[in-house]
Amino acid sequence: MSATQTYGTVTKTFHWLTALLILTIVPLGVVAYDLPYETNEQLALKAQLFSYHKTLGVIVFAVALARIAWALTQTKPAPLHPERKSETWLAETVHWLLYISLVAVPLTGWIHHAATEGFAPILLPIGQDLPFVPNDEAVAKLFGGLHWLWSKIMVGSILLHIAGALKHVFIDKDATLRRMWFGKSDAAGLGRHAGTWTAPVAAVALYVALTGAGAAAGLYAAPSTVERIELAEVSSDWTVTEGSINLTITQFGSAVSGGFADWTSAISFDENASDVMGSVETTISIGSLSLGSVTGQALDADFFNAATFPTAVFTADILADGDAYVADGTLTIKDITAPLALPFTLTLDGDTATMNGSITIDRRTFEIGQSMSDESNLAFPVQVDIALTATR
Repeated sequence: MSATQTYGTVTKTFHWLTALLILTIVPLGVVAYDLPYETNEQLALKAQLFSYHKTLGVIVFAVALARIAWALTQTKPAPLHPERKSETWLAETVHWLLYISLVAVPLTGWIHHAATEGFAPILLPIGQDLPFVPNDEAVAKLFGGLHWLWSKIMVGSILLHIAGALKHVFIDKDATLRRMWFGKSDAAGLGRHAGTWTAPVAAVALYVALTGAGAAAGLYAAPSTVERIELAEVSSDWTVTEGSINLTITQFGSAVSGGFADWTSAISFDENASDVMGSVETTISIGSLSLGSVTGQALDADFFNAATFPTAVFTADILADGDAYVADGTLTIKDITAPLALPFTLTLDGDTATMNGSITIDRRTFEIGQSMSDESNLAFPVQVDIALTATR
């Protein structure tokens, strides 16, 4: 059958395969997003559905690239009503919106996945990381926002595309839809559809305009759901000039790392003392936590409950421990105080001290994530790594 009458078998296969994938992946993503995660079972189901969603997204991306490459080599039959110029132009613009969306939406989702840590891996031997995509929360927020916005453009384009197809079936009663179905078509051959350059330009312009509107609305830099308190400056014998308090959790068997951006330490230390060599009091702003894709969950009531308990405090005496040291004291999180002995190494260079310490804490001690009682979902041990440089 002539290519001016109907589409080829490969083109039809690409079309309906794409339709099947999209009609699966969109509801899957919506359902997964709306699912609660208060219990082990709910979190496991949510993660599983998101894994399916992401995996299908990578497949959609590959199919879309193959479909576009194939379409560029094929003759496209002319519309059955060439005299309806406005309608033809609108249909072509919608097609371009769909082509852009089929590449842009899964790609932004994939970049968002690669830029963040933890939660719902892609179920393929590739795809957890992408070249040139850093593990960075700002990048994750940017592409997460783009993915959300552009998916809405895709859904709108799909609805317009379906509406157009239904119009041809029930109002025009022509063979437009049958040309995209398998088997013979009774459509007349009206020649090759040349297309117009204004349709892709209009599609790109719409994408740019809506993306700009999203930026103006702050869509790509969503604020923290918990108000972050500002800690007062502290004065002590030693002044911290730089440092980090990082933690690593294990979720679904994968390590997720992050840290607290805002904390203070009041330190006294005398390397010549014979018994207690000093003391430390560290206050941490819980709302400053960044923990990949699970930051929001970690700040919720069942975990750190940052809205009610905005700070954690560690107070300890500094004691010698062979060639190293130990900060022996207590840690208070969520108004729960427990003993904690932090071993650390210390390097002194005149009036500059460099400290490094690590400890593993059981999250259950501080009633963090009580609903997550299954270690296969969220492990009990939390690794805490501390490093700082201070001067006197």
